[in-house]
Amino acid sequence: MTARVPGPAALGTAAAAVGNRVRRARSGYPEVDAPSGWAHTPTEALVVTTDDGVDLHVEIDAPEAGSRGRRHLSGRTPTVVLVHGFALTMQSWVLQRRALVHAGLRVVTYDQRGHGRSALPDHSSCTVDRLGKDLAEVLATTCRTGPVVLVGHSMGGMSVMSFAAQHPDVVRDRVLAVALVATSPGGRDLTELGLGPMAGRVVGTIGPGVLTRLSRHARPIGALRRMGKGVHDAVVARWAFDSPVSPGLVDLVAEMIFGTSFDVMAAFLPDIDGLDLVPGLGALSGVETLVVNGTGDRITPASHSVEIVRHVPGAEHVVVEDAGHIIMLEHPDLVTEQLLMLVQRAQRAVAEGVPVGSKPRVRRTVQDISKKRRVARARREAAS
Repeated sequence: MTARVPGPAALGTAAAAVGNRVRRARSGYPEVDAPSGWAHTPTEALVVTTDDGVDLHVEIDAPEAGSRGRRHLSGRTPTVVLVHGFALTMQSWVLQRRALVHAGLRVVTYDQRGHGRSALPDHSSCTVDRLGKDLAEVLATTCRTGPVVLVGHSMGGMSVMSFAAQHPDVVRDRVLAVALVATSPGGRDLTELGLGPMAGRVVGTIGPGVLTRLSRHARPIGALRRMGKGVHDAVVARWAFDSPVSPGLVDLVAEMIFGTSFDVMAAFLPDIDGLDLVPGLGALSGVETLVVNGTGDRITPASHSVEIVRHVPGAEHVVVEDAGHIIMLEHPDLVTEQLLMLVQRAQRAVAEGVPVGSKPRVRRTVQDISKKRRVARARREAAS
């Protein structure tokens, strides 16, 4: 029996009420996230064409003029490569890009295949293994020499782990540090979406087919979403965040999610559902590694981070309270601070000759106190 996809009118009516309540609840927080906006102008933009013919949109940010810089022992400024997650784009890293270049670091980021401004690939190539190869080609073009820091969020973290397993020699010789943010090495509950085993299994099983059918109705669904914003507010509010955020941030994330081809989403899901990256985690041994997750992450809960840390000696595990899956936009200052501390630890370990693998495992739970204050201030202003 073929499952019926609700028509646009029915879908909009059902979601609009929920979405409107979400927007009203968040309307008092317009300045909580990024009062200066989400736009960013790179130093350089280019296209990297992969060996299977997919054009990847890549951007490079040079260290900000006048910044003190954070040079490696080699005398070269480290390059931080930011890799975004499933159904997002490089824009999800915009706040970290600004802060990292201000701190004197070179930054490279790109839209993964089928996402953002990168080309649509053949659906058979929508695998995490292929994403690891894409990262290797981006590095070969943009970071031919010098130390590299690899940072991946969600599916981007999987891309980093896949790359490390494929190129352990490059990791050993050139990767200064790795940050894995709200990600997973695999597991059958990855496509449960926080719904629990039974409901999640249904979603994981029928999800690809439903997404493919929805893609045929992308235009009316998109028009409906823009009219009422009910669909995307309801989805983003539940699965992206775990603390108050501005309507502008909800819109930003929704545009990335709903701007991604439903066919591409559908093509990646089966591979992600059967993923097992644990055997390749040994490539990160000896590399300063940071693993970050939020307590309210419904997509990749803390158990996924614990599994990574368990297989990477010396890895530091940071748990952020009141944080959902898209943690780098929800708590940008905190995530940036953790990334800068990671680079400092890695440089210090190299300078002092300290074997990373000999360090004890560290787990810390942190709060974004600055954001709590901003939210409290916004609530007081809204009340007055």
